[in-house]
Amino acid sequence: MSSEVIEVKHFKVGTMKLEIHPSRKAAGAAAAQATAEALKERGLASDSIGVIFATGASQVDTLDALTGIENLPWSNVCGFHLDEYVGISTDHPASFRRYLREKLTQKVKLKEFWEIDGNDSNLGQVCQDYAEKLSEADPQLCLLGIGENGHLAFNDPSAADFSDPLNVKTVQLDPVCRQQQAAEGWFKRFQDVPERAITLTIPTIFRVPKLIVSVPGSRKAKIMRRTLEEPIATTCPSSILRTHPDVTVYLDIDSAAELDGDEFVN
Repeated sequence: MSSEVIEVKHFKVGTMKLEIHPSRKAAGAAAAQATAEALKERGLASDSIGVIFATGASQVDTLDALTGIENLPWSNVCGFHLDEYVGISTDHPASFRRYLREKLTQKVKLKEFWEIDGNDSNLGQVCQDYAEKLSEADPQLCLLGIGENGHLAFNDPSAADFSDPLNVKTVQLDPVCRQQQAAEGWFKRFQDVPERAITLTIPTIFRVPKLIVSVPGSRKAKIMRRTLEEPIATTCPSSILRTHPDVTVYLDIDSAAELDGDEFVN
């Protein structure tokens, strides 16, 4: 067995910083450590820290590592999540409310956590109320992922708007996004994936001063190449990350597989 240590690689595209780690677990641990440092720094300055949490396969290792780090100011954290499906119960394995309860709020005690209710009969009011809570909390940190079609939260190419006048909205999910959810095992069949979701918009995400983005796995290799190389446009929503003033993307060897080694700057 080789004892070779694979060095972490660092590079930058636009204002976006990227790190490539030797494994999915290592990338998650690095993202968690960066989150922990940001929480400690902000905890010294305020007794109320707004934090937005992502869900899905990309966040499993990050949240697992993060909730295991001791002495974090969780009692100061006002938590939110990025998105939620419309029309599935909190008992469903794919429910983001269930996901964050199991992987976050049942493991650490936050000051408060605001859930998105995708089962409410008045979705417009849900969006408005959630937007108001976000505005009051003024989030300083957002954990994020990138979808296979480049979506940020559930802002698929068909719904993404870099100048969106809304802060939270209901969207139609495109087939690529829905196929990803089925392929990752959250639903038994493509047909079972909801067609609609509630999501924070891209301007809402971009108002957050610090973004920590976890993007592991071979299924994300193609979109990472597109994110770095394509023109900044809603056809690849994640391309806009190249303009955020403080964003770091944590990759593993698999998700970085289509990136040119000559771009890496240690």
